[in-house]
Amino acid sequence: MKKSLFLLGAALLAAPAFAQKKTKPLARPKLVVGIVVDQMRYDYLYRYWNKYGTDGFKRLLGEGFSYENTHYNYVPTYTGPGHASIYTGTTPSMHGIVGNNWFERETGKGTYVTEDKTVQGVGGSGPEGQMSPRHMKTTTITDELRLATNFESKVIGVCIKDRGSILPAGHAANAAYWYDGSNGAFITSTFYAQQLPAWVAQFNSQQRAAQYLDKPWTTLLPIGQYTESTPDDVAWESAFKGEVKPVFPHDLPTLSAQAPKAVQGALKAEGEKAPVATPRNLDLIRSTPFGNSLTLDFALEAVRAEQLGQRGQTDFLALSFSSTDYVGHQFGTTAIETEDTYLRLDQDIARLLSSLDKTVGKGQVLVFLSADHAAAQSPNFMVEHHLPAGSVGPRLMRDSIQQALVKRHGAGNWVLSYENQQVYLNRPLIAQKQLNLRTVQDEVVDIAVTLAGVTRAITADDLQKSHWESGMLMYLENGYFPKRSGDVMVVLEPGWLESYSFPVSKGTTHGSLNNYDTHVPLVFWGWHVKRGESSTPAKITDIAATLARWLHIQEPNGSTGTPLLEVLR
Repeated sequence: MKKSLFLLGAALLAAPAFAQKKTKPLARPKLVVGIVVDQMRYDYLYRYWNKYGTDGFKRLLGEGFSYENTHYNYVPTYTGPGHASIYTGTTPSMHGIVGNNWFERETGKGTYVTEDKTVQGVGGSGPEGQMSPRHMKTTTITDELRLATNFESKVIGVCIKDRGSILPAGHAANAAYWYDGSNGAFITSTFYAQQLPAWVAQFNSQQRAAQYLDKPWTTLLPIGQYTESTPDDVAWESAFKGEVKPVFPHDLPTLSAQAPKAVQGALKAEGEKAPVATPRNLDLIRSTPFGNSLTLDFALEAVRAEQLGQRGQTDFLALSFSSTDYVGHQFGTTAIETEDTYLRLDQDIARLLSSLDKTVGKGQVLVFLSADHAAAQSPNFMVEHHLPAGSVGPRLMRDSIQQALVKRHGAGNWVLSYENQQVYLNRPLIAQKQLNLRTVQDEVVDIAVTLAGVTRAITADDLQKSHWESGMLMYLENGYFPKRSGDVMVVLEPGWLESYSFPVSKGTTHGSLNNYDTHVPLVFWGWHVKRGESSTPAKITDIAATLARWLHIQEPNGSTGTPLLEVLR
């Protein structure tokens, strides 16, 4: 009896404090900034550590919380699925973004991840602006923030790539902006607005892309200090068009002097004569570190002009840096160009954090930094150092399987497409020949595993009728969306890459379920984040669930991730 009275008294004494805590205004950051660095391997945080300044990556890690063991949990690991998975908190099996491109059985054609012919470009011309998030089947954390605040929160996506801006911003965004290399401008589509805001038009009028390309790309540090990278002139790096060798300095004014073929083709199609002063190839900036600087310039202007985080409501800036991906594809993971790009990105991140401190306030912004995928080493680099590696081409894979099926079943277009390491079979032809679809899928599996570089293949039927919690087949299951995925999924050996520019003799790529493609950084910084790090396994799909818990809002409607408790504490 005495014990019960004691507990009751203690509860009564604690009640006022509890009530007081619950009656305080709901605490939220003024601004959330999601930073996605395209093709950033986890080890880039530390490979260039001694060359980084103190106010960029080192500030994020020194003041923030880092999950050192964060991985993607599906394939293929590409830009579209990566951005969608971060912001939806789920995998392609739920949000439907199975690649940057995929084959549509309904139309018999391929489609692009953000392609939308029902909208028009705003600020640009042609198909560059016909984009929206309509292919994405679930909401994003940015959508949920808009819903939670009765659409009072502002959400803006910014990236050079359309898919790096549109997918993170979500369906209900106030705006998403991406870069049009034909005119050097940031554009949008009628999905978001009928015309560009005045501040965007003003920014575009400054022709900053041209200004960045007016200077050669030289190394930030004396080139002899780039001891973390391979020599400047190696066989597995690709030169810019117009260069003899892929070496510094890169003469950007000369390289960008000629108009890109896309511009020349558009002028010809419109019956226009090329002007005397030929338009410059402003698209070149994508493949230089200055594409990241241009992206940040625009993002900071968006914060200023839209008063993000300064309106008494929580806003969200979805910011992606994509030049790291273009540079990585061209030069590989060990190039001086890649190191220089990250050293310059370090300076850009320092500039971003400093600006947020001044405009929104120290400790008032919640930031996370991650990547949409990582990258493999260049096959030729691996081979030179006696390490296992190789490459295959989608066309070669498709033709090899097609020829084998012709030998078994006679003439016919048996393989409609080979995309994202998946075989799309001609189902109407199979039915017409009175063959069993599952039997033909099994035959393709048997054919595929005999091909060079292939370690495993599995049918769509097996993926739909089974479930795996871990391992290789879990990655395939999580990446499988029945209406968009193929009939047979193929897995390559570690170190083997798939590329349309087969063989991959220059640069590198990504897309596999191996650690070099799935292991990415994940750092939280700023509002209510205590310094620390963890080696606890984390999934990229946990980011949205963690943000939802932090913001006290609903997680995205297809979310399968779980809140990361260590950083929330």
